[in-house]
Amino acid sequence: MVAQRAFWERKRLEEMTAAEWESLCDGCGKCCLHKLEDEETGELLFTNIACRYLDGETACCTDYPNRQRNVPDCTVLRPEDVEAFHWLPDTCAYRLLAEGEPLPDWHPLLSGDPTSVRRAGVSAAGRFVSESDIPEEDWEEYAITWV
Repeated sequence: MVAQRAFWERKRLEEMTAAEWESLCDGCGKCCLHKLEDEETGELLFTNIACRYLDGETACCTDYPNRQRNVPDCTVLRPEDVEAFHWLPDTCAYRLLAEGEPLPDWHPLLSGDPTSVRRAGVSAAGRFVSESDIPEEDWEEYAITWV
């Protein structure tokens, strides 16, 4: 009997079930880091300033089910928006799959271990400050390159 390929290898993003879609998130928390756009070049700069709901130890949202109520401009990733995923970190499964790339070995769907993201040094856990602590006019000073 031939083993069936994993769902992310045989389905397009827009064909996935809601559960499959959600399972692609590796929990790195990088999408919750604030980004700044250079007005002249359009280049995005990530900062190490995170949404106030991002947990510092786990890099997970502390109120995920209510995130849009708490933060109205919180971006919800949807399959129909796949063309706009260029702003996501290079390591993001949604972006990788949208670009036809494989999941990295440390991804929890491959490793079977949700902590593999932190062990691989890919998580934002322990590497950010809360937006509550930094005035918005100072955010540019917090630009980072480790995403």
